[in-house]
Order: sequence, then structure tokens, then C-alpha cells
Amino acid sequence: MVNKLKLEELNRIDVETFKIVEKIPLVVVLDNIRSMHNVGATFRTADAFLVQKIILCGITPQPPHREIHKAALGATESVDWSHESDINTAIDELKDQGFEVVGIEQTTNSTMITDFKIDATKKYAVILGNEVEGISDEALQNIDSFIEIPQLGTKHSLNVSVCGGIVMWEFAKTLGIK
Repeated sequence: MVNKLKLEELNRIDVETFKIVEKIPLVVVLDNIRSMHNVGATFRTADAFLVQKIILCGITPQPPHREIHKAALGATESVDWSHESDINTAIDELKDQGFEVVGIEQTTNSTMITDFKIDATKKYAVILGNEVEGISDEALQNIDSFIEIPQLGTKHSLNVSVCGGIVMWEFAKTLGIK
């Protein structure tokens, strides 16, 4: 017989412990995301994979907000975050801190995520763009490399928080999840 684990059996860490445990060297940048649900879901996934930080850029909604909290379920309290109005300022600061900046976008020189080699000795920042327009045009030339997720159906894109979950998992497998 199989039973679901009870919450107390999951042995999750509390917010105070989360704040002090070592994070994976990954920052998630949300570029002009419109949906508060996408923001909240990204926080929740970032918590699950011990992501170092989220940077909210442009019009991306910021906590605290009830709609963000619905999807985040408290992850806005555990995951460090900041806001930067200009995406290129955020990118330049990340590069100054030694991060390789990777855009998650379909471009003329993007690499399929299945072929992208994640180097466990590097720090990465991944940029997720607006639900309709993708990554801001003004940021494209400032990004080191691009990844896209293979899609086999009729739709040309994934929901941004679903895309973020796939990307965070791929990086977490190499950078820290054992």
C-alpha cells in the first residue's frame, strides 16, 4: 500500500534556515512579466531549488501582493529578491558579479536546452521575458547566450512560470541538486 507523506514527514526547512543555507549559483531575472501568478509561481519554484535570488525588472509586479502570494505560498519571504527598473542595469550588475547571463528565448542563435552545457564552476543568471513580447529588445544584445526549450505541438511558447520551472530544474541538476 502506498500513502502520501504528511507535511511533517517531508522534513522541509523553515524560512530562517532557508536564509542561511547555501544556494545554487543561479539568479532568475523576470523581465516585464505582467502576471502576478507567474511571479508567484516563479518564487515558489525558486524556493524549491534553492535559487540565490530573483530580480524583478520593469513592470514586473513586486511583493507583497495577495495575487502573488496565492501562487508563491510564502516563498516571497524565503527567496531573496530585488527590483530594478532597467533590465540592462540588472544585466550589467550581474556581469560585474561574474554571472554568465542566459536568455530563455527563441533567437537566431539560441541553443536547445538539451544541448546547452551547464558548467558547474560558473554562476548563471537566466532571464525570462514578458508573456507576449519575450525578453526586451533592448536587452538582447547584452545577453551572453540563449536557450530555448524544444516544443513539438502547435503552440510557439510555454507559460513563463512553466518555462522557468523547466530551466531552474535543468540548472539545479548541475549546480546543486543532488
